[in-house]
Amino acid sequence: MHNDVLAPNLRSQFLPPTAIPVIDVAALQTGDLTARQVTAERMGKACREMGFFYVKNHGISEQQVAATFAAARRFFSLPLARKQAIAIEQSPCHRGYFTLGGENLDPLRQRGAGDLKEGIKIGRDLPPDHPRVRAGTPLHGPNQWPSDWPDWCETMQDYYTACQQLGLRLMRALALALGLPEHYFDAYLREPMATLGPLHYPPQRGSITEAQIGAGAHTDFGCLTLLAQDASGGLQVRNLAGHWLEAPPIPGTLVVNIGDMLARWTNDQFRSTLHRVINRSGRERYSLPFFYDPEFDTPLACLETCTGPDNPPRYPPTTAGQYLLDRINETFAYHRAAQ
Repeated sequence: MHNDVLAPNLRSQFLPPTAIPVIDVAALQTGDLTARQVTAERMGKACREMGFFYVKNHGISEQQVAATFAAARRFFSLPLARKQAIAIEQSPCHRGYFTLGGENLDPLRQRGAGDLKEGIKIGRDLPPDHPRVRAGTPLHGPNQWPSDWPDWCETMQDYYTACQQLGLRLMRALALALGLPEHYFDAYLREPMATLGPLHYPPQRGSITEAQIGAGAHTDFGCLTLLAQDASGGLQVRNLAGHWLEAPPIPGTLVVNIGDMLARWTNDQFRSTLHRVINRSGRERYSLPFFYDPEFDTPLACLETCTGPDNPPRYPPTTAGQYLLDRINETFAYHRAAQ
């Protein structure tokens, strides 16, 4: 029984599991083109109708997911001073730890409170002599790692790599779903702006309103998000009718959702859907979101298969890097102040 009082506009509906489809993506690794096309069509349908779906048989083992969750819990159990040793505020490329309230995904409603969660940002670990780092490309550079924890770094890096490989398979399927060549997006994903962002949500009790929840209502900024969530639940997704639906954890699956960049690319043919998190489980909640975004200078202009005489482009062209910077500035006060 929940020991809290939930504001009416934070209540959600429990619908049949099919409300958010579960898609078997094994064929993206092992199947022929026909099998991949069938899977792609199922994914495309989910992207157009919901913007969210679960994937099973995705190629990342339950053991690897469990090991990454264990590493995340180990980090977040550290004293605050230890975590602050790798504070994101001291990173030139938005990497490292942010404290409770450090990110505010719904600044209009949460005002100055920020999300009731803490997290760490892990990206491509680039040395000082990498061409993009030497050129001063924003959001490119070294990670901040906990000191003297080589096994922890290895666990996170291995999971990051596995998610990146899955992300590429999913993007190839979505290219097929859009009537494009299967490898259309590959050119923009050679050096992706991919970020693994383990999160910790303390339990929320008492009177709960939109003034502060675990993650305020938002759409994701980038291309694809791959989410592993623990058994605590709390993720809610808003459907086309405007109803908030529970997106409960399903063993053996990851949640996949479309972000703003892919919505812009597809002229909103694929939906970037509002979602939020309220941890009413009475226990600590952990999740492992992986944000799979294209290269910094990727042009975000409407794809040819997503426009026509009666369907002009809805958004002005921009680049992936600029769009991501704009959204980070909206949600991280430290980053906005540093500009």
